Amino acid sequence: MQTREQMSDYRTTGQIAKETGLTLRTLRYYDQIGLLKPSSYGQSSQRLYSRSDLVKLQHIQTLKYIGLSLSEIKRIVAASRIQEQDLRSSLNMQREILLQKSADLQFVLKAINEAIEKLMRSGKDEEVDWKALAELIHAVHTEKDWVQQYHLANRLQTRIELYEKCGVNKQGWHRWFFEHLGREPNLRILEIGCGDGTLWAKNADRIPESWKITVTDLSPGMLEEARRNIRNTTGSFKFMLVDVQSIPYHDEEFDIVIANHMLYHVPDIPKALAEIRRVMKPGARFYTSTMSKRHLHEIDRLAQAFDPDMKVLDPIMERFELDHGGELLAKEFAEAKTFRYEDQLIVHDVQPLLRYMTSTPMNARTKLVGARRKLFAAYLQNELNLEGSIRITTDSGFFLARR
Repeated sequence: MQTREQMSDYRTTGQIAKETGLTLRTLRYYDQIGLLKPSSYGQSSQRLYSRSDLVKLQHIQTLKYIGLSLSEIKRIVAASRIQEQDLRSSLNMQREILLQKSADLQFVLKAINEAIEKLMRSGKDEEVDWKALAELIHAVHTEKDWVQQYHLANRLQTRIELYEKCGVNKQGWHRWFFEHLGREPNLRILEIGCGDGTLWAKNADRIPESWKITVTDLSPGMLEEARRNIRNTTGSFKFMLVDVQSIPYHDEEFDIVIANHMLYHVPDIPKALAEIRRVMKPGARFYTSTMSKRHLHEIDRLAQAFDPDMKVLDPIMERFELDHGGELLAKEFAEAKTFRYEDQLIVHDVQPLLRYMTSTPMNARTKLVGARRKLFAAYLQNELNLEGSIRITTDSGFFLARR
């Protein structure tokens, strides 16, 4: 039973209901199905919720809002790395998913508005053609796999955590990369696959005001996130949804094109490189980053020493990697020079490493569940204790090619 002083750190079911607007029935049902169990109990088995319970409840309600079922939410929450002290990462993840859903809703709204305009111009329902009706139905009917979208955002946050907590080079990738762009005025720059705009946000103090920068991505949510992160920086920015395999710009428009850690995801890399070259001015520069096969190779070694069938690292990177990517570039560009970023990871806490290993699309995330995850965590801890740390190779960099 809790003392009066201890009770002040908790909320009852009634208090949680009053403060959040949820019903008592909802909270009791969440307890009944094991979705949100109270941390403690008071007199007469009164449910008592801690601050960490409230963090979890907020997480649950956001996932419910984007359309996930309670069974899907339960699976996500059970496997979630998010704890009270990591509320910021939780909220960043949820914001990314909501931005993507908002962008999808805007797309549907645009399709409906266009259909209304056609009706108003014609004055007759019968004059809206079959194609327009089919496009409208498709826009409204198409739904994203929001569970998958959530996991994509979760993986991004997990990888950021590992590099930020364990990386030795404190300059940071983005500051190092930006230095190689130079400071020449009046440049037109195109970034393909901008993600959340971190390159520009982390170098806001160094962007020349005369630069005209177009940042692009395939993800509406990522593009909106980039817009938010970049809004207070210098320079002139445009934001566009773009597929690198079909860039919607005229020939010879840009002085610099950037593609950071993304070409290996592109279905047709030669077609993408041809498009990039097409939009570059004569003498323009192309910066494209990737990793080598040595990058993080100790992670797979650790996994396979525990379970020979376990895989962590996604081999998709091998489609365009640091040691052989130049061969693909040579088909479009006369010159491609390689620059490497000097860094390594030194792990003193196994949890960020474990979370990274279970965040990739390989089979480690399905193998390391329940008791087996705890066994593997103990194995990692033992390895760390033997050496005082776990050292992991990083081998990333970029190619600089000229047209």
